[in-house]
Amino acid sequence: AYLCIILIFVLGTSDPYVKFKIGGKEIFRSKTIHKTLNPVWEERSSIIIENLREQLYVKVFDYDFGLQDDFMGSAFLDLSSLEQNRPINVTLSLKDPHYPDQDLGTILLSVLLTPKEQQRDMVRFSLHLKFQTQSIRLSDLHRKAQLWRGIVSITLIEGRELKAMDPNGLSDPYVKFRLGHQKYKSKIMPKTLNPQWREQFDLHLYEERGGIIDITVWDKDAGKKDDFIGRCQVDLSTLSKEQTHKLQLPLEEGEGYLVLLVTLTASATVSISDLSINALEDPKEQEELLKRYSLVRMFHNIKDVGFLQVKVIRAEGLMAADVTGKSDPFCVVELSNDRLLTHTVYKNLNPEWNKIFTFNIKDIHSVLEVSVYDEDRDRSADFLGKVAIPLLSIQNGEQKAYVLKNKQLTGPTKGVIYLEIDVIFNAVKASLRTLMPKEQKYIEEENRISKQLLLRNFMRTKRCVMVLINAVYYINSCFDWDSPPRSLAAFLLFLFVTWNFEFYMIPLVLLLLLVWNYFLIISGKDNRQHDTVVEDMLEDEEEEDDRDDKDSEKKGFMNKLYAIQEVCVSVQNILDEVASFGERIKNTFNWTVPFLSWLGIVALSVFTVILYFIPLRYIVLVWGINKFTKKLRSPYAIDNNELLDFLSRVPSDVQAVCICF
Repeated sequence: AYLCIILIFVLGTSDPYVKFKIGGKEIFRSKTIHKTLNPVWEERSSIIIENLREQLYVKVFDYDFGLQDDFMGSAFLDLSSLEQNRPINVTLSLKDPHYPDQDLGTILLSVLLTPKEQQRDMVRFSLHLKFQTQSIRLSDLHRKAQLWRGIVSITLIEGRELKAMDPNGLSDPYVKFRLGHQKYKSKIMPKTLNPQWREQFDLHLYEERGGIIDITVWDKDAGKKDDFIGRCQVDLSTLSKEQTHKLQLPLEEGEGYLVLLVTLTASATVSISDLSINALEDPKEQEELLKRYSLVRMFHNIKDVGFLQVKVIRAEGLMAADVTGKSDPFCVVELSNDRLLTHTVYKNLNPEWNKIFTFNIKDIHSVLEVSVYDEDRDRSADFLGKVAIPLLSIQNGEQKAYVLKNKQLTGPTKGVIYLEIDVIFNAVKASLRTLMPKEQKYIEEENRISKQLLLRNFMRTKRCVMVLINAVYYINSCFDWDSPPRSLAAFLLFLFVTWNFEFYMIPLVLLLLLVWNYFLIISGKDNRQHDTVVEDMLEDEEEEDDRDDKDSEKKGFMNKLYAIQEVCVSVQNILDEVASFGERIKNTFNWTVPFLSWLGIVALSVFTVILYFIPLRYIVLVWGINKFTKKLRSPYAIDNNELLDFLSRVPSDVQAVCICF
């Protein structure tokens, strides 16, 4: 028999689609209509039915981006009861087998059954599908299943000291996550007991009081059943919302533990974080925040540096990612390892989110990243644009349009996003945090081999080295008396400094250099050139990369480099580190980040005074005693170099261009 199906419209409250099955085999699946109560399908399909005794199983689902789709109800149609050669309208009630008393709506089918000329029967029918008006209301069970209460954003960072399952004393571990009917499986990390996954994914939270995430770790065994390594759980009801939690979970029934980041974000349906709820507009809340980060409380909870509020208002002129000429945009707001999401606005290039997100600032030198993605059912979300905003460059209370950039932040893409950002922080805490190790970001793009990037890093390193070479040439020219007046002045300066030299003069000279550059900048004689120098190279980077990719395909360039890939990446990274180190020193004195330059002035002033009044041997003695006794006093303290930690906050020339400092 043949089965002909036409889907016309449905009334509902989700993103529904329909599956038809006979004998456990799916025979037809409709397309999904997003965010409408009256979707129109107009689809037709003819199916051969071998046995009319088989029932037609109709299942309705709600499409759920990135997760397992939600069940909305099902019904059976007895084909043997249909009259042949006559269109028949059949009304079926949608039910949930686990809750048969719950009414989930009704479905109306128009069926035409036509016998085939051959001995076996043929069924041909048109199918009209809709929810009846009187059944449009959702039962409490259905509403609970459909309207998710929040998003659980999970970052699987790493595993440590896992159990060895292979004869070689290692394992090939991967992790499975389960929250209700939702599942996620991580990638496999070969031959390691300390895997580094660095994977991020989202699950939906349906329970008002949270839920429990079941986590199991497995060892991939080729050709055999995978071996169980261990399990653990996360009780979401114990975690506070709108906050990122770092969890170290020991594995039960196994060895080792997992390290995760878990963030609970309220959904658009039940969230109170819209523009009508603004902590900074409430005088009491604002007064409490100002008091919390005032100078009086500078030594209270050193890690709590400040407060950040981000209003994600809207976007305009986004790129069309779908064949319909529209997109389904949503926004991701990230600060270091904290990651929050907005809801999706379907079929729109000018979405309005009107959401407020708040973050606790741990490092005032962090960069706020706001990315826009297009939700895609069949694959990962499509990237639409991104902006990166240093916290120190934010003007409080100013609604500003930011041009979206590409993933590398080297050039603009289509569209702008409107944000209003407020930052409140304690300057003393921020300064002390600057001298501590920088927080590692767990999810970062892997380094890639790029001829253009390698050339750029080489040129940056060359410029730094040339500065030193030119300085040596300049000094030698003074010894050679190429310019008698200059050599005479240098000789007199050498005699004066050598005769009167004290150690306090070293930070004093650096202090005077900072002050001199400051007056040059405020007088309009700014000689900073890293913007134009690096921008010229970045403008051509995408075109060069495209040409490289095409040449690579033709010449097999990547295949030839595969054997020395690690060497190339290492050289590329070393050049970047060397160049960045020199550029960070230069940009400290160039006042690229005024906060850091002022902090440098304060530190150099203090060092000058200390070196002037205290003999050097006492200073070295205190430094040595501190170094030798540090581990005895604080066994778990992380050893660090305050100067390098300070320089790590200063942007290199590339960062100064890509991120709007």
